Amino acid sequence: MIDQPTIDRILDAANIVDVVSEFVTLRRRGVNYVGLCPFHTDKSPSFYVSPAKNICKCFACGEGGTSVHFIMKHEQVNYFDALRFLAKKYHIDIQERELTDKEKQIQNDRESMLIVNSWAQSYFTTQLYEHVEGKSIGLRYFSERGFREDIIRKFQLGYSLDQRDALYKEAIKKGYKKEYLEKTGLIVSYENGNVNDRFRGRVIFPVHGLSGKVVAFGGRTLKKDDKTAKYVNSPESPVYHKSNELYGIFFAKQAIVKADKCFLVEGYTDVISMHQAGIENVVASSGTALTQQQIRLIHRFTNQVTVLYDGDAAGIKAALRGIDLILEEGMNVKVVLLPDGEDPDSFARKNNATGFTEFIKENETDFIRFKTRLLLNEAGSDPIKRSSLISDIIKTVAIIPDNIARSVYIRECSTMMEIEERVLLNEVNKIRLKEGERQTAPPSPVIQNPVENIPTDILPGHTVSPDDTVTEKPKRSPFETYELTLLKYIVKYGSKDLYKKKDPVTEEEVILQYVAEYVKTELEQDDLTLFTPLYKQMLEECVSHCREEGFTSQRYFLAHPDPLVSRLAAHLISEKYQLSKYHSKFRELDKEEDMLKQLLVKELYAFKNAYIQHQIKDIQNKIKQAQNENDPDKIMELMIQLSQLDKIKRVLSKELGERIIIN
Repeated sequence: MIDQPTIDRILDAANIVDVVSEFVTLRRRGVNYVGLCPFHTDKSPSFYVSPAKNICKCFACGEGGTSVHFIMKHEQVNYFDALRFLAKKYHIDIQERELTDKEKQIQNDRESMLIVNSWAQSYFTTQLYEHVEGKSIGLRYFSERGFREDIIRKFQLGYSLDQRDALYKEAIKKGYKKEYLEKTGLIVSYENGNVNDRFRGRVIFPVHGLSGKVVAFGGRTLKKDDKTAKYVNSPESPVYHKSNELYGIFFAKQAIVKADKCFLVEGYTDVISMHQAGIENVVASSGTALTQQQIRLIHRFTNQVTVLYDGDAAGIKAALRGIDLILEEGMNVKVVLLPDGEDPDSFARKNNATGFTEFIKENETDFIRFKTRLLLNEAGSDPIKRSSLISDIIKTVAIIPDNIARSVYIRECSTMMEIEERVLLNEVNKIRLKEGERQTAPPSPVIQNPVENIPTDILPGHTVSPDDTVTEKPKRSPFETYELTLLKYIVKYGSKDLYKKKDPVTEEEVILQYVAEYVKTELEQDDLTLFTPLYKQMLEECVSHCREEGFTSQRYFLAHPDPLVSRLAAHLISEKYQLSKYHSKFRELDKEEDMLKQLLVKELYAFKNAYIQHQIKDIQNKIKQAQNENDPDKIMELMIQLSQLDKIKRVLSKELGERIIIN
């Protein structure tokens, strides 16, 4: 486990803009940065990064937090692995205690699989360069394809020996477990006890995730055997989901941002050859149908996609559905049809970056126009086919989210298809109306409360009653809205002194109460507490630490070892907008910190008022029940309680209705 001083050093070093910008294209907006959220389908920037607070937050889906939380969510790792990720990035040494058996078990699988993949990549590369078979077959193949050595090493290409279990034997010899070799798909085990290397006799293309870790492999056979699959890929695993990965994204992401464009091709060698030609902003779907997850991965870095086709009509038609998904994501899509007999691999080997780029500029076509021409040419003069294909094109136009772009395409399609613009517009509107009706009940990933858009997965389920007994059923506290508001002040200002006086002898200022102490005292004097266990825990921790020298509540909670606490703290202090320097300079502003006493008193009264109203409602229900049971003594007892609560309610209502001034 990582000790607290080391955690503090990591958090001090981790710049949120620096961390997030490795994975998301950010643009400055005022004092913040914004980009497309990597955690949901985001068609307009809603992911805000605050350098001043060193946190990030999506104001659409609610995800966000510190640099640690971002890495946890993005890389799907636990809290301490995220800290290790950042420590490595900022060259911070970590001294850790020995993990418990349970902790080892929790993080073992994923980490072990990535370690095994990393070793396997090194093994395959070694065989390519040092083994006779690797040099004579694998390296010769890459050389014949025209790949330079620097490109082969850049993409960490390799070779798997044409032996039944060469990799398996070497891995076991090196101490790697059979369990993880199976889970990563490097070997295939049979019931009779035999083990085969999955990629034997193939050249190897490692697949790197966005962070650069090897998550899978692709293997190409060099044998001319109809019974043998040309390509074999790693199976799905905890570290590899093919629908989420794009070949070459790790090597392309910076070039994509710089060019503000991504070239989309089909295979491994297309990507490698284009890199060798000097075009690095290219990724491949690796022969699979394009998925929304892959499209969103591209969308993090650019809004412009150019798809390169090799002229095969069947292949183009099969890919049209994937392009529709790109349009639906709100991205701009263009198409380049390469010369007959050429694919991106062969064309890149014949041209340098300048020649390739010039060809693309001269030949790239807007996708809607491309699809319209393609389908109309196929339909010819057959009215039935023509009607069907026109309907297909209209469906594509209808999914474009931008109103202006959609209108332009309707006008152009009208001319190309020789159909009145009004007719096309009506059909598009019908499709969009049906889609709108289908989505009348949008998902609600967040709950609404005074602190906007806190994801429900970081809001605890169990509540406690005023006598501190935990309820059996997981349910929301009826006062959670008010508790969260108070908790926001505890996180932001819990360690701030609220009341102090001068010592008559020493004339030094003596702090009477800190904010956290004040909140706890005010609640306890009315036999109240924060009824949600996590919130109560955070208040108690703040009270216990607030008098320690150098303690800052905001920093303490953001760096808390419990991810639930630290994520919640980050959301509580996040704000989407900040006033510009101009407004701050020329306007006198009431700052929250300056009005802290007034705000705390008001929120405490609101909490107490909500509690009293809840009690009144409960007693009213009990009175009805007593009336049904014809129990006059019970009714009288409850009426007295109700009268007392009504008096308290009137006092609280008066306080809440008047302006509260504290000297």
